[in-house]
Amino acid sequence: PTSAQLNVVPHSGRFCYTLDNNLLTTEQRQFYEDNGYLLIKKLVSDEDIERFSKEFMRICKREVKPPGLMIMKDESLKSQFGQSEKVVNKVQDFQEDEELFRYCTLPEVLKYVECFTGPNIMAMHTMLINKLPDSDKQTFLHPMHQDLHYFPFRPASRIVCAWTAMERAHEDNGCLVVQPGTHKTTLKPHGYPVWEGKTNKLFHGLLDEDEKIPKVHLVMEKGDTVFFHPLLIHGSGINRTSGFRKSISCHFASSECHYIDVKNTTQEHLEKELEEMVLKKYNATSVELKDIWNFRARLVQGERINL
Repeated sequence: PTSAQLNVVPHSGRFCYTLDNNLLTTEQRQFYEDNGYLLIKKLVSDEDIERFSKEFMRICKREVKPPGLMIMKDESLKSQFGQSEKVVNKVQDFQEDEELFRYCTLPEVLKYVECFTGPNIMAMHTMLINKLPDSDKQTFLHPMHQDLHYFPFRPASRIVCAWTAMERAHEDNGCLVVQPGTHKTTLKPHGYPVWEGKTNKLFHGLLDEDEKIPKVHLVMEKGDTVFFHPLLIHGSGINRTSGFRKSISCHFASSECHYIDVKNTTQEHLEKELEEMVLKKYNATSVELKDIWNFRARLVQGERINL
């Protein structure tokens, strides 16, 4: 496995987090089993990344306006830089943008995704992150969190994130930070961290973080792709450089996954917040969480069953 900073100790047990396949080696499967992530070097081509970058620039300049796309920006920089990459720190839900959605259909990505989800694959949640140069305010710090907190579908082991570095990601520009092995834990309560002036909308974090669990900084080159479990605790630091740190990602799930009711769970407050945002954005009178995810979801391979 490429993530060889951590020792792999093979054991003759049943694999819980990957499906039998002809792609992953036993060592790679064991690494994911033990750590909850797997890094594959140079998976996405420079040519594809260049195309995604160009489309991101077009979105920033409002040359294209795909339906459903959510553009997040630092409003304080808007007067200084206008509509440009110097303002936009994330585009989310790009499933209707055919150029960016190509990422979710790349055969080299999907062949790995299938090892986790099986053959019927839905793209559920899409993002292109442009981590802006930051200040002491740490505006774009993403606190440690579990992605499953955002998802009202299960089982967790049939969901996987593919996250590709669009340029070199390292500690100075805010690379991903993971806590290996935490995918074996349960979903923990999340909320807004108590950091004045450091919180972005819906950037929830763990309410009770265990600082004793070791953290690993995932240094990645352009085109490197990490696949990780939705319960893996992870986050990213601030960008202390003068450049940008772009990445593109998609959470994939087996279409055989099913929706759950999050009432009376730790996810209930997120449901209310998300519904309020959607009602405001689309001037609607009512919406259900399942409807929001049905809109975001798009089939990429096989048959659409439950999601």
